[in-house]
Amino acid sequence: MNLERDAASPQALGSGRALRLQAYGGTDSLKVDTVHAPEPGPDQVLVQVKAAGINGMDWKVREGYLREKFNLALPATLGIEMSGVVLKVGSNVKDVSVGERVMAALGGLGAYADHLVINAEKLVKTPATLSDIDAAAVPVAAMTAWQVLQVAEFDLRGKRMLIHGAAGGVGSFAVQFAKAAGAVVYATASTKSVAHVQALGADEVIDYQKQEFELVASNIDLVVDLVGGPVVDKSWAILSQNGILVSIAATDVVARAPEGRRGVWFSVKPDTARLATIAQQIADGSLRSVIADVVAFEDLAEAIERNRTGHAPGKMVADFTR
Repeated sequence: MNLERDAASPQALGSGRALRLQAYGGTDSLKVDTVHAPEPGPDQVLVQVKAAGINGMDWKVREGYLREKFNLALPATLGIEMSGVVLKVGSNVKDVSVGERVMAALGGLGAYADHLVINAEKLVKTPATLSDIDAAAVPVAAMTAWQVLQVAEFDLRGKRMLIHGAAGGVGSFAVQFAKAAGAVVYATASTKSVAHVQALGADEVIDYQKQEFELVASNIDLVVDLVGGPVVDKSWAILSQNGILVSIAATDVVARAPEGRRGVWFSVKPDTARLATIAQQIADGSLRSVIADVVAFEDLAEAIERNRTGHAPGKMVADFTR
């Protein structure tokens, strides 16, 4: 055995857990199965997953809303981001070593498993001062928040923004990135989350349980929709003349745009260099990552349902070591 490239063979590792979707539906459609550790290909890495972020994508896939985008062969392991330690590297991998701590957005499914095979190019090394739990909360939320602001393709300094769903994992990062870019930030949040979003730096936080956002915000240059539903249709009227509404929640946002209004559907793209920068900002304290709750692997199915129905501000993470 090559100890520099192989910490343990899959046979030595044996089996591990995987939370797999058995059929489209509710919480009962998810089951923890025992599966063998996979073997990495030449350009891949075998990772022992230590923690994984919980996302809205999980329950949307579970219920079949995205079956046209994800042609899944069931049973399928859910989970789209993780942190862990490298167990084995493929023969072509040069920049990742056995024993290194790593984090990644998968660009697909499979993070809810003890062992994961992933292309080495997708990995970012976890900063030494960042815990596995904190690292697992970053890749999808932070990269989505960063990239959704770039869609506008204009300088945000002095521009007026409205972020719908600002208390969640993506929203918490989006508020911070927008303020750092010099925007005037309006944000919507529930009553219990108003103080949290204010602490992130939003200029005006609109309690959607008590106020109609369209009566508070106006002449908005960029609306970031992280919620979907009726807020999309209510947001067109508050856009400035050249304003843009970017949504990660409403796949039909372009079709719903009235004449003279611009709507953009957004999907995050891999950018390991930017992710590495963001991870270091969190590690050195210049950027906040907010953890709403940490659950055990066995509680993942229930946590995915809580993500659907509502939870505390920030991001939920599953700790595989519990």
